[in-house]
Amino acid sequence: MYPLQLDVAGKRVVVVGGGPVADRRAQPLVAAGAEVHLVAPFLCESLAELVAAGRVTWSPRDYADGDLDGAWLVHTATGEPAVDDAVAAAADAQRTWCVRADDASRSAAWTPAVARVGDVLVAVTAGGDPRRAVRLRNAVQTALETGELPLRRVRGSRRGQVALVGGGPGHPGLITTRGRQLLAAADVVVVDRLAPRALLAELDDDVVVIDVGKTPGHHPVPQHEINRLLVEHAQAGKQVVRLKGGDPFVLGRGGEEAAACRAAGVPVEVVPGVTSAVAVPAAAGIPVTHRGLAKQFTVVSGHEGLDWANLAGTEGTLVFLMGVSLLADTAAQLIAHGMDPDTPAAVVEDGFGPRQRVTTAPLSGIARAAAEAGAQPPAVIVVGDVATLASA
Repeated sequence: MYPLQLDVAGKRVVVVGGGPVADRRAQPLVAAGAEVHLVAPFLCESLAELVAAGRVTWSPRDYADGDLDGAWLVHTATGEPAVDDAVAAAADAQRTWCVRADDASRSAAWTPAVARVGDVLVAVTAGGDPRRAVRLRNAVQTALETGELPLRRVRGSRRGQVALVGGGPGHPGLITTRGRQLLAAADVVVVDRLAPRALLAELDDDVVVIDVGKTPGHHPVPQHEINRLLVEHAQAGKQVVRLKGGDPFVLGRGGEEAAACRAAGVPVEVVPGVTSAVAVPAAAGIPVTHRGLAKQFTVVSGHEGLDWANLAGTEGTLVFLMGVSLLADTAAQLIAHGMDPDTPAAVVEDGFGPRQRVTTAPLSGIARAAAEAGAQPPAVIVVGDVATLASA
């Protein structure tokens, strides 16, 4: 067999048959822009919907001579060998390629099992064994969707763009499928300290990796410079991934970076991530909401200048990010503004990482307990009754 892709947009394609198999043939043809005409006495529901929507035409009867006139391509899936034989013979007589659903060995053309991700299309055939081809296609599809196969363009050009990708709390398995796809296709990666850095080892050697990681009190690459790097590389025609820890729009300055890109006319895609505000407590067995304990939660940047009176009076769970160095002040402020000193609290360090550890104590003693344990960033602080559910 000779593999070939066909541009069927605007071209007449006849599908003989109206059942589920014919539907599987017709749907991708419609998606590809073909002018699909159905010949069948009855249609399954999804094909009938295409007719009702005006996306295909239909002759509500059995196949007859002349139905293939003007067709560039024919599919026959009637389930009746004699009818499929007649369709295939008529197509062959007028030199039109015909795909038979009933017997691949007697078909002039085959349709492969197709895996498609973005502009990448992989067609799989397996020696006339369609089920085997589908299994192989599914494996390829999964590998493409998870970024395990190389998606990066090496020839041709596209308009540069930026993707703000939330990498989750650090474990490489917690990035989204879309995030992995974009990372696999990236020319430039601008990475944070808490992003899933293990994934960088999978990149091509010529992918530019720019480390803009920040540590408490030390920001070697200021935010305006990060914004400039994203815009500059995208304007040079590169596919840029801004790989962040957690979610880019949860205390991650993703909104500022998206605004800078759009102001410069650079297309930007935002890929949400698993936020550490929820995931890191969960890693320690702490749900941020729990029936009978908390109906809501509040995520707070653990820095100075907060509305302590409002926070101290909030029902539910308080989750502080980036707050280890100010934990003593945080606890003191909450108590001073009316929160019960015996409110349960927890510090979860390095969630999903090799140093994961949880320290629990009442609010009045959590700073001392964390100091005695030598708690270090990155850590998430949980204040509320749900902290009593922490795993040992």
